[in-house]
Amino acid sequence: MIVAAQVDPEWWSSGLWNGRPISEFLQRRDITTVFRFLHARGVSYGRIAALVGLSPHRATEIAKGVRQVTAYDVLERVAAGLHIPRPAMGLGRDEDSLMPRDASRVAMADGMDRSPVGVADGGQVSDLVRLRLGLDEALAASSVAPRQLELIEQSAGEHLRVYPSASPQIMLSLLAADCREVRVLSLRRQPAAVQARLSGVAALLATMCADALMRLGDVAEARRWYGTAIHAADDSGEARFRVLVRAQAAMLPYYFGDPARTVALADAALAVTSVASSSGALAAAGRARALARIGATEQARLAVDQARRLFDQAGDEDTDVAFRFPAKRLLLYLSGAYTWLGDTVEAYRVQDEALRLYGTAPAVPIDVALIALDRSMCLARDRRVTEAAATARDAVVDLPEAQRTEIILTRATDVATAIPEESQRGEVATLTDYVRACRERARRLGTTAALGP
Repeated sequence: MIVAAQVDPEWWSSGLWNGRPISEFLQRRDITTVFRFLHARGVSYGRIAALVGLSPHRATEIAKGVRQVTAYDVLERVAAGLHIPRPAMGLGRDEDSLMPRDASRVAMADGMDRSPVGVADGGQVSDLVRLRLGLDEALAASSVAPRQLELIEQSAGEHLRVYPSASPQIMLSLLAADCREVRVLSLRRQPAAVQARLSGVAALLATMCADALMRLGDVAEARRWYGTAIHAADDSGEARFRVLVRAQAAMLPYYFGDPARTVALADAALAVTSVASSSGALAAAGRARALARIGATEQARLAVDQARRLFDQAGDEDTDVAFRFPAKRLLLYLSGAYTWLGDTVEAYRVQDEALRLYGTAPAVPIDVALIALDRSMCLARDRRVTEAAATARDAVVDLPEAQRTEIILTRATDVATAIPEESQRGEVATLTDYVRACRERARRLGTTAALGP
């Protein structure tokens, strides 16, 4: 004989749900969470239904978030049947209730007195009914309420808005909480449409984590998170996510590794592009500057033309939201392409146009810094070494300290390295010393944030 799990009254004072005290949910009379909390502790929805005087179907709907409990008498039955102190739900003192603690029989709306399923006939339920109840419980346990899914998607959207101007350390701590929630929900069986939306959110969150880690110079962990993002994007079935995460992942080897790998990843992004999109334009632009960096001049110029063409077909409007590709970001990538091609005249022109679009108070300061560092490389190529070093140093100084991360410091080091050895003095030596000091300070502050388990 299987003994049904019992409700422990201590749970209501000490229990946690998703890291928060269950008492918070009781105060809000969030019965959906209460039912899920109990089910996670082994109390079946059929048992919960029997305890609070509801049909199993109605209890399942409440657990799914399809129905909300607002009627005072039902709230009283919930408190009494689940041994919840009435004050915890704002229902007054326990002695104010005349409801028996064990609701073994239910008064139905038609006036008939019926026992809940599982209590009549000595608890014997037919195999078919038991099977149906088991399916109901499995579906209820694995479903995400529509509002819950909307809140997760809204949270990811808010992260995308603040990400470009926030420090990567802060963003990692914010992203971790949503990653954990999506992980918990994704571990359960979900309807296909729900799982697709969860995977889409997971792709965006993982891409932001990867990008933040890349900025901090944690290349190995960034690579792993980009792998997770690609997996999630493919699982979503959404072409836009599949293109986006591959285009973003292509940046990592460009800044830290082999630019030829950037070309391969950009090709992979373009291969899954069925229609012109801003993410496709991003992939083409990333491919162009990587080809220029490895010296594939003619291919790079063709890739620049492709990026411009794709942008003209589907480019974004002006925005500072992460992973969007407005004209100013296209110019940022073209700045890199023309810089590595050695076409400093065109590079200066593109940089001036980009800086005009970013404005005097840019919401995305790291983009402006990268453009300035491209300009420094052009100045070094034109043998204006003092100006090159001063421009590079100013690009770093003008950033908030939390954004003077390894992606910027590595690029500044590239500028110093590009200057001939006989000119490694004055402003160049000052640049080198400043970059070294920034790295040391970042190391002391501990720039790599842990995402936690």
